[in-house]
Amino acid sequence: MILSLDQGTTSSRAILFNLEAGMVAQGQYEIKQSFPRPGWVEHDPEQIWESQLAAARDAIQASGIAAADITAIGITNQRETALIWDRTTGEPIYPAIVWQDRRTAQQCEEIKRQGLDREIADKTGLVVDAYFSATKLAWILDHVQGARERAERGELLAGTIDSWLIWKLTGGAVHATDVTNASRTMLFNLHERRWDDQLLQELRIPRSILPEIRMSGGEFGIADAGWFGAEIPIRSVLGDQQAALFGHTCLEAGSAKNTYGTGCFILMNTGTEAVVSNHGLLTTVAWGMGDELYYALEGSVFVAGAAVQWLHEGLGLIEGPADSEQRAAEVEDSEGVVVVPAFTGLGAPYWDMYARGAVFGLTRGTTAGHLVRATLEALAFQSRDVIGAMEKDAGMPLTGLRVDGGAVRNNLLMQFQADILGSTVTRTTYAETTALGAALLAGLTSGVWSREQLESFNKAERDFMPQMDREERERRYSVWQDAVERSMGWEKHESRH
Repeated sequence: MILSLDQGTTSSRAILFNLEAGMVAQGQYEIKQSFPRPGWVEHDPEQIWESQLAAARDAIQASGIAAADITAIGITNQRETALIWDRTTGEPIYPAIVWQDRRTAQQCEEIKRQGLDREIADKTGLVVDAYFSATKLAWILDHVQGARERAERGELLAGTIDSWLIWKLTGGAVHATDVTNASRTMLFNLHERRWDDQLLQELRIPRSILPEIRMSGGEFGIADAGWFGAEIPIRSVLGDQQAALFGHTCLEAGSAKNTYGTGCFILMNTGTEAVVSNHGLLTTVAWGMGDELYYALEGSVFVAGAAVQWLHEGLGLIEGPADSEQRAAEVEDSEGVVVVPAFTGLGAPYWDMYARGAVFGLTRGTTAGHLVRATLEALAFQSRDVIGAMEKDAGMPLTGLRVDGGAVRNNLLMQFQADILGSTVTRTTYAETTALGAALLAGLTSGVWSREQLESFNKAERDFMPQMDREERERRYSVWQDAVERSMGWEKHESRH
């Protein structure tokens, strides 16, 4: 069996997979987020560890097998969340600062003013933003009394959540991270495959506190026998979105996955080449195996499931997200109604923080059904925006889109997604793609499975084939782009009145 540890933003989960990659047992515990000030988001690192350990023990106990029968552990984690702890006692010196935290936004503006953003993009593939780990670590060193001096003396260790779990599991024997998590810190040089000295210097982060960077599929030490009753090797580590890409077996360049959650996370495998984006997408490591790095382009849609929630909670047009498909099916099509759900501005490829949500094409004949259908279509249009940008950046066509997340149960939405992309959309059998990805890579690294076997595991539950003709597809997309353009800059426009 393979034990997958899936440490997320709201819960710690552990799943045991058998040799057919079937789920045997699982454990799960919610974790508490705290919001000490507006824009601040923190986790208790000890709670993260204890909940993850308890979830793993529950899964092992529920399966009825002995820990000695577990071949390997795979770890996947919420990315960008960062913490610093005492090398000797293991005590965190401050809570973990979560990826959603915005406290370092000012520092990021300062970095941009110094003109470092172009260099950071070239070296790391990322845009300068409070989202990434680098400024979080710098903030802790700056704001916890004596932290910087202790760090310089080698008394502290820093890392993302994967490093924390590895360090705890191995009883402090291993301080490591993998290339995917390293590539989300804003400190990892994609071309030299190491922590970047100049960026460390700019942010005054001592290299000595950072973990050793290893390939995602590799050796990360041995989980101490005291935790589960037997020693278990840790054989894979992946950030959550990369784990989902691997879990979807998007192993070839041009394959992509879209996770439909509150927003959408879209990743496209670009092979062994780090593709630089001209559309504000992120260049990130997909995974590392052997001595080869595989890369991905990543883009996100800010508002996806949140738009469906708005239909329910804000407008009362549906009884809940599950009701959206039925409501949308009441009408043949959206009859020219277009909803642009830019509630918090627009992300890739537009990058307009002044855009606001808008509805176009209303007539006296417009019904609730038209509004619901147009809102669902907006999820598909926004996903095409990002995927279109990826195709241009990578110079390769999409070979198919694999999907997971809450909204994929909506057949009407999935069919429209296939139609507007002009590409097959595959809904897979597994809902827990993130945990599966960590397990598949651990199994591959341990020699339990071959690469060919992986392809057969997360099978298609249903393929949605495009049915709309090309002319109609491009006409509809052109109307969408026109609507987006009209919604841009609205907040600036508003302030002039």
